[in-house]
Amino acid sequence: MQKKLDSLLAAAGIALPDQQKHQLIGYVELLHKWNKAYNLTSVRDPMQMLVRHIMDSIVVNEHLQGNRFIDVGTGPGLPGIPLAIVRPDSHFTLLDSLGKRVRFLRQVQHELGLKNLEPVQSRVEEFEPEPPFDGVISRAFASLQDMLSWCHHLPQKGQGRFYALKGVRPDDELTVLPEGLTLENVIKLQVPELDGERHLIILTAN
Repeated sequence: MQKKLDSLLAAAGIALPDQQKHQLIGYVELLHKWNKAYNLTSVRDPMQMLVRHIMDSIVVNEHLQGNRFIDVGTGPGLPGIPLAIVRPDSHFTLLDSLGKRVRFLRQVQHELGLKNLEPVQSRVEEFEPEPPFDGVISRAFASLQDMLSWCHHLPQKGQGRFYALKGVRPDDELTVLPEGLTLENVIKLQVPELDGERHLIILTAN
């Protein structure tokens, strides 16, 4: 798995210290182990997890601004845990409403020694951030409208951002953004060995 990760990182032009690589592999191993009982992801092959979960998450890192982030609907910790590993000076709140997922997140936090993340079990509309976040990240929402409707209270006003990880560029959704939001950028992401398109939508909360 180490060789596979090294080749993927090289293809993406990402350099990481050995400790972070070991933590990423440790996360994949835990995800693979728990997946058998908890059904956390439809991806069963650890090598595919490196592509579809690890790389698909960390290619976003260079585009994030700020230090406090919340990963909404994180599921088994995606993209929050890989980002917390490669961004150790930032803090990540991992929000999910399902207890079994949050138990898994706490186990990962414990086993990998990740002090810069906080798993929280809550519905997003009931979660009160204190203080608000620099960035709200999600790759779980069906539509931008749902994400913005349910998460509007989470980012700092004036400088907080929404980061939505999407597949095909959602031009139809971008034409009907709610008031108070500005489209800052649409970035086409390059994920080595991943079939299909990936885009990062960045919106500013006015």
